Amino acid sequence: MSSRLNITVDGPADAPALLLGGSLGTTCAMWAPQLAALAERFRVIRYDHLGHGRSAVPAGPYTMDLLGRELLRLLDDLGAARVDYAGLSLGGMVGMWFAAHAPDRLRRLVLLCTSASLGPARGWRDRAATVRAEGVAAIADVVVARWFTPAYAATRPDVVAAHRAMLAATPADGYAACCEAIAAMDLRDDLHKIEAPTLVLAGADDPATPVEHARVIVERIPQARLAIVERAAHLANVEQPEQVSRLMLEHFDEEW
Repeated sequence: MSSRLNITVDGPADAPALLLGGSLGTTCAMWAPQLAALAERFRVIRYDHLGHGRSAVPAGPYTMDLLGRELLRLLDDLGAARVDYAGLSLGGMVGMWFAAHAPDRLRRLVLLCTSASLGPARGWRDRAATVRAEGVAAIADVVVARWFTPAYAATRPDVVAAHRAMLAATPADGYAACCEAIAAMDLRDDLHKIEAPTLVLAGADDPATPVEHARVIVERIPQARLAIVERAAHLANVEQPEQVSRLMLEHFDEEW
């Protein structure tokens, strides 16, 4: 079975492969602030999660296992035996599953603004129900308010509006099914299986996945370290693009 994920590929064809997985409710366009820097050294493969963007929207239920196995199918389709991976929020959750279940396929890992267990489950299931009944636009303003700090939102309303539009365009069934996958997720007992050197980035002002969630991840992955991105909420890569790009490149280049 081939992958059902939409991808966008940039950078030299013969460069090492780097996969980028985005947040719930975004597309691969979320990574635009990092693209120029990363594509100088990597074959950058950005993908849309199942149920997002231009990827397939199969009927639910979705689980983290399903999302992770879809990523492995993508690697097989690409002929990529071993890659680097960076994921933010939902992309980080899929990245932790990937790193724990297919350690031989991963060289290095960056986890941004994510969590290994993000309760309460009822909140995610309620959000899924709202989206199925009223569409993603019904929750867009509340979600986007958590993506950016108020100071950034006040100075870059164009960026905020673009990301709100990206979120609102997400297929309702796909968004809701991913919410339910997060509701059922608990990766904490899998983290000790991760062999890849891991950089965990947390937005200092992130209300969606606070710094405490990053500390749990760092404590349980054998080769992990934490860096806090100041003046950033949930989409830290958008709000502080230069800082995040630099930290990512330093980690991928570093010898442990």
